[in-house]
Amino acid sequence: MEGFEIKELHPFEDQRGWLAEIIRDDESGFRPVMSYLSMTKPGLVRGPHEHIEQTDYFCFIGKFRIYLWDNRKGSPTYKEHKLFDTSETPTIAIVPPGIVHAYKNMANTDGLVINMPDMLYRGEGKKESVDEVRYEDDPLSPFRIEE
Repeated sequence: MEGFEIKELHPFEDQRGWLAEIIRDDESGFRPVMSYLSMTKPGLVRGPHEHIEQTDYFCFIGKFRIYLWDNRKGSPTYKEHKLFDTSETPTIAIVPPGIVHAYKNMANTDGLVINMPDMLYRGEGKKESVDEVRYEDDPLSPFRIEE
């Protein structure tokens, strides 16, 4: 899907555990402006929703299924729908504006997600509208999660 990127991280391991670089200025042109951490319970889904201007830079820690629908008119992948499954290895996913996205925790344990978007939530001082179109409660939405 045009503009979407996904890659497994390469953790550095030793007797204490592991460390993985999530973003490096010399490897990515992406510039986050904030970050947050969320936990998703086993079997539960977050989304689907899309952003008008914001790009999300997710780091999935755990086993997740990522759902994507290209809702960008004029995109060569317009209306394309894709699924990606992450492994236990931490995985980065960059989701540009206009791509409807959701994710489901496929594990039997809580899963963690770090997001480092390129826009502040609700803007400077949280005084602006949320840059988000939500579809999860719309029974007529074409962006349904079908298992």
